[in-house]
Amino acid sequence: MSSERRAALIETAIRLFLRDGFHATGIDKILAESGVAKMTLYKHFGSKDDLIAAVIEHCDQQHRPWIISETEKRAKSPRRRLLALFDVYTEWLSKDFAGCIFVKAASEYGALDSPLHRAARRHKDAVRDYAQRLAEEAGAKHPPELARQIMMLLEGSLVTAMMNGELDAAKVAKKVAETLLASEL
Repeated sequence: MSSERRAALIETAIRLFLRDGFHATGIDKILAESGVAKMTLYKHFGSKDDLIAAVIEHCDQQHRPWIISETEKRAKSPRRRLLALFDVYTEWLSKDFAGCIFVKAASEYGALDSPLHRAARRHKDAVRDYAQRLAEEAGAKHPPELARQIMMLLEGSLVTAMMNGELDAAKVAKKVAETLLASEL
């Protein structure tokens, strides 16, 4: 498959999965909107689940480096980078936010041992690992726990934006994080 057709399938699938969900989006809809033949899709992805796994991997490869690079551009010290994470999430929420593909995948494929749930969780675990590294570098008393708490605030802001349309949720969460960091560092 040409890289253009593969990219068209993945980009179309991302848009439709975010808008309509994974289970509610049929292969025929993805094919119609991407302009790719069914035989081509199945030749290279094998199944809808394989396409979903490729979508999750693609989103991780695009999103995680963006989170880290934007965080590091905004602040120099590890402590400030922990807070800058919330600024990055605020920016994400302000850019035509259609939801978090990883949260949606984890919710639709809820079994913790589901390969698609695990793929979505790997992204979140990697972001938490980055936050833990920052917490360690900042001299936190309990880096794993601080990273876990930071992730709860970040994820809560995403879900709040998805559920209520509160696109300033990460700004609100940042205020809580400032208090948390003051007690932990």
